[in-house]
Amino acid sequence: MSVVNISCYKFVTLTDREVLKADLDARCADLGLKGTILLAPEGINVFLAGSREAIDAIVAHLRADPRFADLQPKESLSAEPPFHRMRVRLKQEIITMKMPVIRPEAGRAPSVAAATLKQWLDRGCDDAGRPVVMVDTRNDYEVAAGTFEHAVDYHIGIFSEFPPQLAAHRADYTGKTVVSFCTGGIRCEKAAIHMKAIGIEHVYQLEGGILKYFEEVGGAHYHGDCFVFDEREVLSADLQPAAGRLHR
Repeated sequence: MSVVNISCYKFVTLTDREVLKADLDARCADLGLKGTILLAPEGINVFLAGSREAIDAIVAHLRADPRFADLQPKESLSAEPPFHRMRVRLKQEIITMKMPVIRPEAGRAPSVAAATLKQWLDRGCDDAGRPVVMVDTRNDYEVAAGTFEHAVDYHIGIFSEFPPQLAAHRADYTGKTVVSFCTGGIRCEKAAIHMKAIGIEHVYQLEGGILKYFEEVGGAHYHGDCFVFDEREVLSADLQPAAGRLHR
């Protein structure tokens, strides 16, 4: 039987995290799910694995809360759950950037869909004729598994190193369209908002990250695999585990 793996997130203010934690702890245990759910004042981040029925049930349960009604999980399949246990954790940020002035809930950066991005990369410019620059917001060991061709990589060890690196190279993006990307969308959303905040004019986030890009258009313009934070380690462009190909 195939295991369904999902990931999704939502930036939304959460003032009842203890109540949410208790509810999700109980619900996930009842459904036999494995994985991690992070709850922070800025929102929720979900990585879960289980049967088709259990995954459908937890997604329906989450969407019943109006704050999470528009969750759009990304899916992949595996023979075994890539997690050993189930944890619902309280965190200060669902992705640590150490930039408290950034509140994604207050307004998202513009996003570009996978199919549109592929068209831009096919012809080397966006719809306005501007050169397109891909900016990888992930950590160095993730980038080592694979990335978009010609992508900017700042060789960061943790995400909080990204803002100062970006500030030092801000002039590089004048007159260009910048597309930030990451595994599933969460880091590139924060990164794109930060880019706009420091005055980079034409900025987009890759909607749904690399995993959504793989799901919708495959591996065009992408070299290698995608690092994921579970026991599968890396996924190929067909969203299957690429065991033994991790370059750490």
